[in-house]
Amino acid sequence: MITAEGLVKIYRSRSGEVRALNGLDLTIAEGTVLGLLGPNGAGKTTTVRVLATLLRPDGGHATVAGYDVVRQAQQIRSVIGLSGQYAAVDENLTGRENLVMFGRLYQLSRAEARRRADELLEQFDLADAANRTVKTYSGGMRRRLDLASALSGRPRLLFLDEPTTGLDPRSRLAMWAVIRDRVREGTTLLLTTQYLEEADELAHSIAVVDHGRIIARGTADELKSQVGGERIEVVVHDRDAIARAVEIIGRDTDGECAVDEHTRRLTVPTSGGAQRLVQVVRDLDQAKIAIDDIGLRRPTLDDVFLTLTGHAAEITPDDEDKNS
Repeated sequence: MITAEGLVKIYRSRSGEVRALNGLDLTIAEGTVLGLLGPNGAGKTTTVRVLATLLRPDGGHATVAGYDVVRQAQQIRSVIGLSGQYAAVDENLTGRENLVMFGRLYQLSRAEARRRADELLEQFDLADAANRTVKTYSGGMRRRLDLASALSGRPRLLFLDEPTTGLDPRSRLAMWAVIRDRVREGTTLLLTTQYLEEADELAHSIAVVDHGRIIARGTADELKSQVGGERIEVVVHDRDAIARAVEIIGRDTDGECAVDEHTRRLTVPTSGGAQRLVQVVRDLDQAKIAIDDIGLRRPTLDDVFLTLTGHAAEITPDDEDKNS
Protein backbone atom coordinates (compact mmCIF):
# COMPACT_ATOMS: atom_id res chain seq x y z
CA MET A 1 0.00 0.00 0.00
CA ILE A 2 2.91 2.37 0.75
CA THR A 3 6.47 2.35 -0.51
CA ALA A 4 8.93 5.12 0.33
CA GLU A 5 12.57 5.18 -0.66
CA GLY A 6 15.09 7.78 0.47
CA LEU A 7 12.57 10.48 1.34
CA VAL A 8 14.10 13.85 2.13
CA LYS A 9 12.28 16.91 3.43
CA ILE A 10 14.12 20.10 4.32
CA TYR A 11 12.62 23.06 6.17
CA ARG A 12 14.46 26.32 5.51
CA SER A 13 14.42 29.43 7.64
CA ARG A 14 16.63 32.41 8.35
CA SER A 15 18.45 30.40 10.99
CA GLY A 16 19.34 27.63 8.54
CA GLU A 17 18.05 24.26 7.36
CA VAL A 18 16.37 21.44 9.24
CA ARG A 19 16.27 17.99 7.65
CA ALA A 20 12.98 16.63 8.95
CA LEU A 21 13.39 13.56 6.71
CA ASN A 22 16.87 12.38 5.86
CA GLY A 23 16.62 9.35 3.58
CA LEU A 24 13.59 7.65 5.09
CA ASP A 25 12.63 4.20 3.75
CA LEU A 26 9.25 2.66 4.55
CA THR A 27 6.88 -0.04 3.31
CA ILE A 28 3.38 -0.95 4.51
CA ALA A 29 1.50 -4.01 3.32
CA GLU A 30 -2.18 -3.71 2.47
CA GLY A 31 -4.56 -4.52 5.32
CA THR A 32 -1.97 -4.05 8.08
CA VAL A 33 -1.31 -1.48 10.81
CA LEU A 34 2.12 0.13 11.03
CA GLY A 35 2.93 2.06 14.18
CA LEU A 36 5.41 4.88 13.58
CA LEU A 37 7.23 5.72 16.81
CA GLY A 38 9.74 8.45 17.48
CA PRO A 39 10.62 11.31 19.81
CA ASN A 40 9.61 14.89 19.16
CA GLY A 41 11.53 16.14 16.13
CA ALA A 42 11.98 12.66 14.67
CA GLY A 43 9.96 13.27 11.50
CA LYS A 44 6.75 11.35 12.15
CA THR A 45 4.25 14.00 11.10
CA THR A 46 6.41 15.11 8.18
CA THR A 47 6.29 11.51 6.93
CA VAL A 48 2.50 11.50 7.15
CA ARG A 49 2.20 14.85 5.39
CA VAL A 50 4.44 13.78 2.52
CA LEU A 51 2.60 10.48 2.04
CA ALA A 52 -0.77 12.25 2.26
CA THR A 53 0.40 14.71 -0.45
CA LEU A 54 0.23 17.71 1.89
CA LEU A 55 3.98 18.30 1.55
CA ARG A 56 6.21 17.84 -1.48
CA PRO A 57 9.40 15.89 -0.74
CA ASP A 58 12.76 17.45 -1.57
CA GLY A 59 14.23 14.09 -2.49
CA GLY A 60 13.46 10.40 -2.77
CA HIS A 61 10.41 8.65 -4.12
CA ALA A 62 7.15 7.36 -2.66
CA THR A 63 3.98 5.69 -3.87
CA VAL A 64 0.65 5.26 -2.12
CA ALA A 65 -1.76 2.64 -3.48
CA GLY A 66 0.44 2.55 -6.57
CA TYR A 67 0.27 6.32 -7.20
CA ASP A 68 3.25 8.66 -7.10
CA VAL A 69 2.98 11.21 -4.27
CA VAL A 70 4.25 14.04 -6.49
CA ARG A 71 2.79 13.32 -9.92
CA GLN A 72 -0.50 11.65 -8.92
CA ALA A 73 -1.54 13.49 -5.77
CA GLN A 74 -5.20 13.78 -6.77
CA GLN A 75 -5.55 10.01 -7.26
CA ILE A 76 -3.99 9.42 -3.84
CA ARG A 77 -6.39 11.82 -2.15
CA SER A 78 -9.32 9.82 -3.47
CA VAL A 79 -8.23 6.65 -1.62
CA ILE A 80 -6.95 7.99 1.72
CA GLY A 81 -8.33 9.46 4.92
CA LEU A 82 -6.38 11.62 7.37
CA SER A 83 -6.95 12.43 11.02
CA GLY A 84 -4.39 14.82 12.45
CA GLN A 85 -3.30 15.58 16.00
CA TYR A 86 -6.06 18.11 16.48
CA ALA A 87 -9.67 17.55 15.48
CA ALA A 88 -10.25 19.26 12.10
CA VAL A 89 -13.96 19.86 12.59
CA ASP A 90 -16.00 23.07 12.55
CA GLU A 91 -17.15 23.67 16.11
CA ASN A 92 -19.97 25.96 14.97
CA LEU A 93 -21.62 23.19 12.94
CA THR A 94 -23.43 20.18 14.33
CA GLY A 95 -21.89 16.73 14.20
CA ARG A 96 -24.18 15.75 11.32
CA GLU A 97 -23.43 18.96 9.39
CA ASN A 98 -19.70 18.32 9.72
CA LEU A 99 -19.98 14.81 8.35
CA VAL A 100 -22.22 15.86 5.48
CA MET A 101 -19.72 18.58 4.61
CA PHE A 102 -16.85 16.09 4.59
CA GLY A 103 -18.90 13.70 2.48
CA ARG A 104 -19.43 16.42 -0.10
CA LEU A 105 -15.69 17.21 -0.03
CA TYR A 106 -15.11 13.54 -0.84
CA GLN A 107 -17.40 14.15 -3.84
CA LEU A 108 -20.35 12.13 -2.56
CA SER A 109 -23.76 13.24 -3.79
CA ARG A 110 -25.83 15.26 -1.33
CA ALA A 111 -28.13 12.30 -0.60
CA GLU A 112 -25.22 9.87 -0.27
CA ALA A 113 -23.35 12.27 2.01
CA ARG A 114 -26.37 12.43 4.34
CA ARG A 115 -26.70 8.64 4.38
CA ARG A 116 -22.99 8.22 5.08
CA ALA A 117 -23.16 10.81 7.87
CA ASP A 118 -26.00 8.94 9.61
CA GLU A 119 -24.12 5.66 9.25
CA LEU A 120 -20.95 7.09 10.78
CA LEU A 121 -22.83 8.78 13.62
CA GLU A 122 -24.21 5.39 14.61
CA GLN A 123 -20.86 3.61 14.26
CA PHE A 124 -19.05 6.17 16.39
CA ASP A 125 -21.74 6.38 19.07
CA LEU A 126 -22.54 10.01 18.23
CA ALA A 127 -26.14 9.65 17.04
CA ASP A 128 -27.59 11.19 20.23
CA ALA A 129 -25.37 14.26 19.77
CA ALA A 130 -25.80 14.50 15.98
CA ASN A 131 -27.73 17.78 16.08
CA ARG A 132 -25.64 19.48 18.76
CA THR A 133 -22.96 21.98 17.77
CA VAL A 134 -19.48 20.53 18.07
CA LYS A 135 -18.36 23.21 20.53
CA THR A 136 -20.55 21.42 23.11
CA TYR A 137 -18.72 18.09 22.51
CA SER A 138 -16.18 16.62 24.90
CA GLY A 139 -12.61 16.04 23.71
CA GLY A 140 -13.27 12.34 23.15
CA MET A 141 -16.40 13.08 21.11
CA ARG A 142 -14.49 15.54 18.92
CA ARG A 143 -11.77 12.98 18.25
CA ARG A 144 -14.37 10.36 17.30
CA LEU A 145 -16.09 12.87 15.00
CA ASP A 146 -12.75 13.75 13.42
CA LEU A 147 -11.99 10.08 12.76
CA ALA A 148 -15.49 9.58 11.37
CA SER A 149 -14.95 12.50 8.99
CA ALA A 150 -11.72 10.89 7.75
CA LEU A 151 -13.75 7.77 6.92
CA SER A 152 -16.47 9.60 5.00
CA GLY A 153 -15.02 8.55 1.65
CA ARG A 154 -14.48 4.90 2.70
CA PRO A 155 -10.68 5.17 2.31
CA ARG A 156 -8.49 2.18 1.59
CA LEU A 157 -5.69 3.79 3.62
CA LEU A 158 -6.08 5.78 6.82
CA PHE A 159 -3.43 8.06 8.34
CA LEU A 160 -3.86 8.64 12.07
CA ASP A 161 -1.42 11.17 13.50
CA GLU A 162 -1.38 10.75 17.29
CA PRO A 163 -5.15 10.10 17.38
CA THR A 164 -5.51 9.79 21.16
CA THR A 165 -3.27 12.62 22.35
CA GLY A 166 -4.96 14.45 25.21
CA LEU A 167 -7.73 11.90 25.74
CA ASP A 168 -8.54 10.41 29.13
CA PRO A 169 -7.94 6.64 29.55
CA ARG A 170 -11.59 5.73 28.97
CA SER A 171 -11.79 7.76 25.74
CA ARG A 172 -8.48 6.29 24.58
CA LEU A 173 -9.79 2.73 25.03
CA ALA A 174 -12.95 3.64 23.11
CA MET A 175 -10.86 5.07 20.26
CA TRP A 176 -8.76 1.89 20.18
CA ALA A 177 -11.95 -0.14 19.75
CA VAL A 178 -13.02 2.05 16.83
CA ILE A 179 -9.60 1.70 15.17
CA ARG A 180 -9.69 -2.10 15.55
CA ASP A 181 -13.09 -2.15 13.83
CA ARG A 182 -11.65 -0.27 10.84
CA VAL A 183 -8.76 -2.72 10.57
CA ARG A 184 -11.09 -5.73 10.72
CA GLU A 185 -12.94 -4.26 7.74
CA GLY A 186 -9.69 -4.25 5.74
CA THR A 187 -8.47 -0.66 6.08
CA THR A 188 -4.70 -0.19 5.96
CA LEU A 189 -3.50 2.07 8.75
CA LEU A 190 -0.43 4.21 9.39
CA LEU A 191 -0.48 5.26 13.03
CA THR A 192 1.93 7.73 14.59
CA THR A 193 1.96 7.79 18.35
CA GLN A 194 4.07 8.60 21.40
CA TYR A 195 1.96 6.31 23.57
CA LEU A 196 4.07 3.16 23.37
CA GLU A 197 1.32 0.94 24.76
CA GLU A 198 -0.88 2.17 21.91
CA ALA A 199 1.52 0.83 19.31
CA ASP A 200 1.84 -2.39 21.30
CA GLU A 201 -1.95 -2.80 21.31
CA LEU A 202 -2.81 -1.81 17.73
CA ALA A 203 0.14 -2.26 15.38
CA HIS A 204 1.03 -5.39 13.44
CA SER A 205 4.54 -3.96 13.03
CA ILE A 206 6.40 -0.96 14.37
CA ALA A 207 8.96 1.36 12.81
CA VAL A 208 11.08 3.61 15.02
CA VAL A 209 12.09 6.88 13.39
CA ASP A 210 14.78 9.21 14.69
CA HIS A 211 16.48 12.18 12.98
CA GLY A 212 14.44 11.58 9.85
CA ARG A 213 15.41 7.93 9.34
CA ILE A 214 13.95 4.56 10.23
CA ILE A 215 16.36 3.08 12.78
CA ALA A 216 14.48 -0.13 13.62
CA ARG A 217 11.56 -2.12 12.26
CA GLY A 218 9.71 -5.25 13.40
CA THR A 219 6.89 -6.57 15.53
CA ALA A 220 6.68 -5.44 19.14
CA ASP A 221 8.14 -8.77 20.29
CA GLU A 222 10.97 -8.59 17.75
CA LEU A 223 11.92 -5.10 18.90
CA LYS A 224 11.75 -6.11 22.55
CA SER A 225 14.08 -9.03 21.85
CA GLN A 226 16.72 -6.56 20.64
CA VAL A 227 16.86 -5.06 24.13
CA GLY A 228 17.47 -8.39 25.81
CA GLY A 229 15.62 -11.15 27.55
CA GLU A 230 13.91 -11.35 30.89
CA ARG A 231 15.14 -9.68 34.03
CA ILE A 232 14.46 -10.03 37.72
CA GLU A 233 13.69 -6.88 39.67
CA VAL A 234 13.84 -6.80 43.46
CA VAL A 235 13.06 -3.95 45.83
CA VAL A 236 14.92 -4.52 49.09
CA HIS A 237 13.19 -3.29 52.23
CA ASP A 238 16.33 -2.29 54.16
CA ARG A 239 18.94 -0.20 52.35
CA ASP A 240 21.68 -1.74 54.50
CA ALA A 241 20.87 -5.15 53.03
CA ILE A 242 21.45 -4.11 49.40
CA ALA A 243 25.08 -5.30 49.20
CA ARG A 244 24.23 -8.73 50.61
CA ALA A 245 21.19 -9.01 48.29
CA VAL A 246 23.37 -8.17 45.27
CA GLU A 247 25.76 -10.96 46.23
CA ILE A 248 22.95 -13.52 46.54
CA ILE A 249 21.15 -12.47 43.35
CA GLY A 250 24.46 -12.57 41.47
CA ARG A 251 24.87 -16.24 42.34
CA ASP A 252 21.37 -17.06 41.05
CA THR A 253 21.34 -15.08 37.80
CA ASP A 254 23.32 -14.54 34.61
CA GLY A 255 24.63 -11.00 34.52
CA GLU A 256 25.66 -7.88 36.37
CA CYS A 257 23.15 -6.52 38.85
CA ALA A 258 22.15 -2.87 38.40
CA VAL A 259 21.47 -1.04 41.65
CA ASP A 260 19.28 2.02 42.21
CA GLU A 261 20.20 3.15 45.72
CA HIS A 262 17.40 5.70 45.90
CA THR A 263 14.57 3.22 45.23
CA ARG A 264 16.49 0.19 46.63
CA ARG A 265 15.72 -1.57 43.33
CA LEU A 266 18.02 -4.30 42.01
CA THR A 267 17.75 -5.37 38.38
CA VAL A 268 19.58 -8.32 36.84
CA PRO A 269 19.19 -10.21 33.53
CA THR A 270 18.13 -13.84 33.70
CA SER A 271 17.42 -16.72 31.35
CA GLY A 272 15.83 -19.06 33.84
CA GLY A 273 12.32 -17.64 33.87
CA ALA A 274 10.04 -18.44 36.79
CA GLN A 275 12.29 -21.19 38.16
CA ARG A 276 15.17 -18.74 38.59
CA LEU A 277 12.81 -16.25 40.23
CA VAL A 278 11.71 -18.90 42.76
CA GLN A 279 15.36 -19.64 43.56
CA VAL A 280 16.08 -15.96 44.19
CA VAL A 281 13.08 -15.73 46.54
CA ARG A 282 14.22 -18.79 48.48
CA ASP A 283 17.80 -17.59 48.84
CA LEU A 284 16.79 -14.10 49.95
CA ASP A 285 14.39 -15.63 52.46
CA GLN A 286 17.08 -17.93 53.85
CA ALA A 287 19.38 -14.92 54.21
CA LYS A 288 16.55 -13.14 56.08
CA ILE A 289 16.60 -10.23 53.63
CA ALA A 290 13.18 -8.55 53.57
CA ILE A 291 11.86 -7.40 50.21
CA ASP A 292 9.05 -5.02 49.29
CA ASP A 293 8.60 -6.26 45.72
CA ILE A 294 9.98 -8.85 43.35
CA GLY A 295 9.05 -9.83 39.84
CA LEU A 296 10.09 -11.29 36.52
CA ARG A 297 9.93 -8.54 33.87
CA ARG A 298 10.05 -8.58 30.10
CA PRO A 299 11.38 -5.61 28.13
CA THR A 300 8.72 -3.05 27.24
CA LEU A 301 8.49 -0.76 24.24
CA ASP A 302 9.66 1.97 26.61
CA ASP A 303 12.89 0.00 27.03
CA VAL A 304 13.16 -0.36 23.25
CA PHE A 305 12.58 3.35 22.74
CA LEU A 306 15.18 4.26 25.34
CA THR A 307 17.75 1.85 23.91
CA LEU A 308 17.28 2.91 20.29
CA THR A 309 16.91 6.68 20.67
CA GLY A 310 18.92 7.30 23.83
CA HIS A 311 16.04 8.78 25.81
CA ALA A 312 12.55 7.98 26.97
CA ALA A 313 9.44 8.83 24.97
CA GLU A 314 8.11 12.32 25.58
CA ILE A 315 4.36 12.24 26.02
CA THR A 316 3.30 15.72 24.97
CA PRO A 317 0.63 17.10 22.65
CA ASP A 318 3.24 19.04 20.72
CA ASP A 319 4.38 17.67 17.41
CA GLU A 320 7.89 17.64 16.09
CA ASP A 321 7.21 19.57 12.94
CA LYS A 322 7.03 23.08 14.31
CA ASN A 323 9.11 24.23 11.37
CA SER A 324 6.31 23.23 8.98
